[in-house]
Amino acid sequence: MTTISLITGASRGLGRNTALAIARRGGDVIVTYQSRADAAESLVAEIRALGRQAVALPLDVGNVASFGSFAGRLRHVLHDSWGRERFDHLVNNAGHGDYALIADTTEAQFDGLVNVHFKGVFFLTQALLPLIEDGGRIVNLSSGLTRKSFAGYAAYAAVKGAVEVLTVYLAKELGTRGIAVNTVAPGAIETDFGGGAVRDNPEVNQLFAGMTALGRAGVPDDIGPMVANLLSADNRWVNAQRIEVSGGQAI
Repeated sequence: MTTISLITGASRGLGRNTALAIARRGGDVIVTYQSRADAAESLVAEIRALGRQAVALPLDVGNVASFGSFAGRLRHVLHDSWGRERFDHLVNNAGHGDYALIADTTEAQFDGLVNVHFKGVFFLTQALLPLIEDGGRIVNLSSGLTRKSFAGYAAYAAVKGAVEVLTVYLAKELGTRGIAVNTVAPGAIETDFGGGAVRDNPEVNQLFAGMTALGRAGVPDDIGPMVANLLSADNRWVNAQRIEVSGGQAI
């Protein structure tokens, strides 16, 4: 049976790359987006051109009150597009960066990061558990910043650290259903994260390249295929792990 993977925040960056990597490996995809409907639909068209099925759904991962209605809409999409009641893989990818030193971090910035990166992941996963197949997979995106500090990302790294702990507890509690749960922690990647600093600022790019064993900053193609591979049947025994994908950054 063809797998169905749901990826949050897939209209751009690592989410988009992951969706395409899954499709290239023969999987179908449900992608969510917050505001960029045009980019999400463009991705859907690209996936369908690969011969796979795809649907785009709006979702604000920072709005817990909307998760019940999202789950209801997802049920209809699964039935109408696949004739199924459940999907196989959940990839909690959606997020944003917010740079501020601890002394300058506002409560609004802190709450925004918690709502999207931790509270949203916790309660969206909770809302979707009845729709995930037994024997399925959950992948939560974290960051290399939980292992190596970089001034200005304390709040962001702290909520990602919370997600890493949550991953272990999800793996423990969902083990009876055969659902494996892992964390993928990218290093510095050339995307629009944090205003595109790693991608667009040569000095920042070279800074991270210089601290990475393989001598360059990462690109989306370093991450998406890895996540797709982790979701494959070949990795069924990988569970409750934090897997850093950073090219050997700060070792």
